[in-house]
Amino acid sequence: MFETGEFIRTRVMNPDGHTRIPAYLRGRPGRILNCAGTFLFSDARASSRSDVVEPLYTVLFAARDLWGADADVTGSLVADLFESYLEKRT
Repeated sequence: MFETGEFIRTRVMNPDGHTRIPAYLRGRPGRILNCAGTFLFSDARASSRSDVVEPLYTVLFAARDLWGADADVTGSLVADLFESYLEKRT
């Protein structure tokens, strides 16, 4: 479990089959804004495993961490991501 305010990094992953994490978010640093609760894990549901649940987090990403130095320094993006997409930032 992650805590509100905790800094994370999204996992660099390319799983077989369905995944809900956009490619442009993989390997990027962010910060947990909120835990939305536990939900059915959509990646597993796409493989007919409808009983897998995971915490879902609202994560804030700085625009420059996603789009580079030309991005607006004040810009950001928020995404709801499952726990298995995230790792502690070192």
